[in-house]
Amino acid sequence: MARIMFNGTAYRTHGELPPIGSRAPDVSLVNCDFQDVSLSHWLGKRKVLNVLPSVDRAKCATSIVVFDRVSRGRDDVAILSVSCDLPFAHLRFRKHHSLRQAIGLSSLRHAGFGQNYGVQVVEGPLKGLFSRAVLVLDENDTVVYGEQIEDMDGQPDYIAVCTALGIGVSPGDLP
Repeated sequence: MARIMFNGTAYRTHGELPPIGSRAPDVSLVNCDFQDVSLSHWLGKRKVLNVLPSVDRAKCATSIVVFDRVSRGRDDVAILSVSCDLPFAHLRFRKHHSLRQAIGLSSLRHAGFGQNYGVQVVEGPLKGLFSRAVLVLDENDTVVYGEQIEDMDGQPDYIAVCTALGIGVSPGDLP
């Protein structure tokens, strides 16, 4: 079990992130059109799984916007923001921030994502939601980078994520 911090207190998650070199567990999630989709929907693309408790948390919102910006114009990359939020919230967020690449995905109808990816918070005020984590998958859904963000108010290592994707970024592109 991973440990995460929220408001200065440590909480546990169910399991651990999938290890580097392993095949990512296939999942079914719900997109903004209320369609069920799985990782095979983006087969052949490199993927960022930006896992978060809610698009309505400012720190989470920042990561979605940054990943959208640094991946623009890259048809070979899919930015997948996964949370327990309803598709309505993902769609509202997408429109409000004029996102082009980032795709909001909800665990609405499909239990298991949080357990399979080791991100489901199992205690405390966020119990049942997802912790913050980022995984990069290659074209064949092999995990090439994983980061459990220990502090729920922290940010991912954007440079490491972009390096794993093969995208060059300058410090001016990042918060």
